[in-house]
Amino acid sequence: MKPSLMDYTQKELMTLIKPSFRVKQIYGWLYHQYASSFDDMKNIPKALKEELAEKFVVNPLTIVNKEVSTDGTIKYLLQMQDGKTMEAVWLKMKEKQLDDNGDVIQEAKYTICVSTQVGCKVGCSFCLTAKGGFTRDLTAGEIVSQVVTLKKDNEHKHNRKINIVYMGMGEPLDNLDNVAQAIKIFKEEEGLCIGGKRQTVSTSGLSNKIDRLGEMDLGVHIAISLHAVDDELRSELIPMNKAHNINSIIEAVKRFPIDTRKKVMFEYLVIKGKNDDIGSAKKLVKLLSGVKAKVNLIYFNPYPGTPYERPSKADMVAFDEYLIKHGLLCTIRDSKGMDISAACGQLKEKIKEEK
Repeated sequence: MKPSLMDYTQKELMTLIKPSFRVKQIYGWLYHQYASSFDDMKNIPKALKEELAEKFVVNPLTIVNKEVSTDGTIKYLLQMQDGKTMEAVWLKMKEKQLDDNGDVIQEAKYTICVSTQVGCKVGCSFCLTAKGGFTRDLTAGEIVSQVVTLKKDNEHKHNRKINIVYMGMGEPLDNLDNVAQAIKIFKEEEGLCIGGKRQTVSTSGLSNKIDRLGEMDLGVHIAISLHAVDDELRSELIPMNKAHNINSIIEAVKRFPIDTRKKVMFEYLVIKGKNDDIGSAKKLVKLLSGVKAKVNLIYFNPYPGTPYERPSKADMVAFDEYLIKHGLLCTIRDSKGMDISAACGQLKEKIKEEK
C-alpha cells in the first residue's frame, strides 16, 4: 500500500515536497476541494504530479456501499487499498432552521462517526464488530479520509462545522498514535480546521492509554464506554475489564485534562434484564460521585444472533429520571438509523453474507 497524502500534517508534507508553497496548494486541493486524484489538482505542474503519483495516493478510500435512513443517517462501507473494508456514519444531529422569509437562520448540524481499526481486539459480547475479529489498525490517512469522503459525498463545504466521534469500528486508544496524528491533521488551520473541542475519542476503557492521551494534551473530549456498574457484569460485556477494571478507569478519568466548562461523557448501553434496573442506577450515581460526568444512556441496538434485548422505554425513562433526580446530567441518546444497518459492523457483515 502506498502512503496517502492525508497521512501527513502540512509541516510534514513540506519536508517531503518541494517547493513548500506547492504543499499549501495541495492541502487546498485535499481539504477544500476534496480532490480524489492528482489529475484534479489543476495548478500543480505535471512533472510534480507524476512524481507524487509514484510515491503517494490522494484518497485511499472508495465507497462500496451506503444505506440511507429516513432520519438522514447514512451508513457507509468503505474499501481501502488492500481490499479491506470498514464503516463510517454520517449523522444528522439538528435540522436546518429557517425564518419566516425562508432564509437560513442556522444550518443543519452533522457528526461523522469514524472507525479506527478493521475489526477490534476488545471483543465486547454485545458488539457485532467483535464477530469479525481483529485485522489491522487504520493509518492516520485512512481515518482522515473517512471525513473527507463523507463531506464530499454530502456536498458539505470544507468551512462548514462538523463534529467527529472516534466511535466506529475498533478501539481508538488501541491505535493511539494514528488516532493522535489524525486529530492533529483535522486541526490544521489550512485544512479542515476541526478543533479539539469538536472531536470526541470514545474508549472502552484502556486506563493506561487514557493517561497517555491526556499527556498529549490535544484538547479533545473523551467518552467512556462504561455499560456496567460492577466488575462482574462489565467483565461479561467487556472481557478487557479484567485488565482495566472500573476503578482504574475512574481514576484515569479524574487525571484527564478537561475544559473547566466541560464534563466527561460516560456511555451506558442499556440492555434489558442486565443493567436497566434502579439498583444499577443507584450504583452508577455512587460510582460517578466526584467526577464531572455526563451520562449518555443508549438503547441496545439488536442484531441477528445476539442474546441481548432492547430495554423498554419505561425502564429507560425511569433510569434516566433517577440519575437526574440524584444530580447527574443525563440524556437518552436518540436511536439513529433504526431502518438501516445501524449497529457497528452490521453493514459489513450484511454485505459479507450477501456475497
